[in-house]
Amino acid sequence: MKTRIPTVLPAVVTAAALLAACSGGTKAGDSGGGGSKTLTLASVDQGSVEGVVKAFEKANPGVKVRYTTSGADQYQQQIRTQLSSGTAPDVMSVWPGNGNPAATYVLAKPGYLRDLSDQPWAAKMPDAIKSVAQYEGKTYNAIFGQNGIGAVYNQQALEKAGLTPPDTWKDLLAFCRAAKAKGTPAFALGNQDNWVTQLVQYALVATTVYGDDRDFDKKMQAGQVTFAQSPWSTALDKYLTMEKTGCFQKNPLGTNYEASQGLAATGKTLGIVQGNWVIALLKGKNAKGTFTFKALPATDDPSATIVPAAAGAGYGVNAKAKNKDLALRFVNFVMSPEGMNLFVEKQGGLPSLPDTGYAVDPSLTELSKFIGEDRTVPFMDQLWPNPKVQQTMLSGLQEIFSGQSTPEKLLKEMDADYKAGN
Repeated sequence: MKTRIPTVLPAVVTAAALLAACSGGTKAGDSGGGGSKTLTLASVDQGSVEGVVKAFEKANPGVKVRYTTSGADQYQQQIRTQLSSGTAPDVMSVWPGNGNPAATYVLAKPGYLRDLSDQPWAAKMPDAIKSVAQYEGKTYNAIFGQNGIGAVYNQQALEKAGLTPPDTWKDLLAFCRAAKAKGTPAFALGNQDNWVTQLVQYALVATTVYGDDRDFDKKMQAGQVTFAQSPWSTALDKYLTMEKTGCFQKNPLGTNYEASQGLAATGKTLGIVQGNWVIALLKGKNAKGTFTFKALPATDDPSATIVPAAAGAGYGVNAKAKNKDLALRFVNFVMSPEGMNLFVEKQGGLPSLPDTGYAVDPSLTELSKFIGEDRTVPFMDQLWPNPKVQQTMLSGLQEIFSGQSTPEKLLKEMDADYKAGN
């Protein structure tokens, strides 16, 4: 998971990262002092990397950063091609774990990334984050933030509709029906971008699967359980129940990520199920809006609700970077209190390292609470054995929404890819 997220999802996204903005672009600074003073960068952090680049250039007079931003789907396809052809930038977005084509394990295994274990911040990363930033005990990913997946509400739209965020499954469906009756769907869903399809699923899986079995991933790795014969099917059924109940706007498959942001930002929907990184993008489309992250309930017991929350996409250094010194200087700036806080403030996230002096945004009070109470699980794809599982899930969810596949078929296909291993 723009997964991702995961990656998300991802997400984070992939992405997450999952993680990531939909529309792409290129921002190039004047090369100025020549190649030795120019850093090349590819990022999925549209809306937040811009400020970090400006601050980095200010802290390093004479240095210019030539950078591109793009959505997770486009980026994941491009970066592998660029790395294999020797045309990749000095620094690039990299997702935690193993869940997508631009994830840490996937890029570190063939030697595409520089080992960052000797950098001052590497030893300070919490164990949970370090585990998905490393490959074979070495750190390859400068992960600067933590993200969660849930419902992000437009407070003004909620007040206009006279509704409040639900905290049980029963109330969620009632909320969706009431919102639909008022002519304002509950949630925007941009399933035209396939990475978005996973986010509702992950939000529901966190509770339905891991609520009763925190060791589910270990059991999957041991071959003791499967997607098809587990509460993953329950979560997928609930996802489709939300669709049938009218929780989303019409034609999610015809709506892309950016368009879904516009719906939630302007109050055409009451919110959006996304990673908390979307908050900064919503504010960019509606500076006067107030947006709040809430857990998405999957049962009728609020105390049992769990949120997917994990390391977000970070930055890796190209093992064949043309300007390795500047590349290291940039990732170290990203991991400094100044750089980290700039990122998480813009993204509406939480820093990955302690003692940064960051004041949690009120919009993330609930996410911070869930993290503090250990009521979170990693984005699911981060611990899968290969990126194929997630790719099958993303395309399969689109096919289910278009009537070309079924939940049973998708989960069996995911099981087959999972069993194929690394």
